[in-house]
Amino acid sequence: MANVISFHEILDAVERLPLDDQESLIDLIRRRIAEYRRQEIATQVSSAREEYKNGKLTPESPDDIMQSILP
Repeated sequence: MANVISFHEILDAVERLPLDDQESLIDLIRRRIAEYRRQEIATQVSSAREEYKNGKLTPESPDDIMQSILP
């Protein structure tokens, strides 16, 4: 079974790191989050393209989109 670490324990561990290591950790986490977001967007774009190809989506103008989301 995986070892589960609480958020508080992680914060405590990070606080014990030297400041340079804390900054490196922040940079690393931000890069990983950015990459994860890029992968999510790529997956959504691929799915939307497939739906469009299969006729499940139709092109809409920006005005049409705004009218559909605004009350």
